[in-house]
Amino acid sequence: MIEYDKFRMSLKRLEEQYENYRQSDDSLPELTREAIAESAIQRFETCFDCLWKVLKRYLIEELALADAPNSPKGIFRLANENSLFAAPLNEWLGYADARTGTAHDYSGEKAQACLDIMGTFIDDAIGLYQTMTRETWD
Repeated sequence: MIEYDKFRMSLKRLEEQYENYRQSDDSLPELTREAIAESAIQRFETCFDCLWKVLKRYLIEELALADAPNSPKGIFRLANENSLFAAPLNEWLGYADARTGTAHDYSGEKAQACLDIMGTFIDDAIGLYQTMTRETWD
């Protein structure tokens, strides 16, 4: 049986912190705004990692695809071939690129690129969660 709790909780925490980031404004000290943005990016990284690992288990256990690759992009291609995504594959590959880009570099450009796609990632991750679990998102 696949355990979805870590993925669900990481997605909930990302959703909350991304909303906190969206609501932060210029009245906050710059260091505080940066900390909120960095926290959202770290939660994106955690959620992304949970997502692709649980997706791999889903492909193996639910769809009986024993030869699932051991990398996010390979997993995303296989998931796309099996019609698990509502969004186009290139969006999912872009999420993988964003995750790689933030792994060791929170420079302004890479951080902003990650923040720019975060809302769409959250929506797509929720859709995938619902597809895999057959549960509605609350």
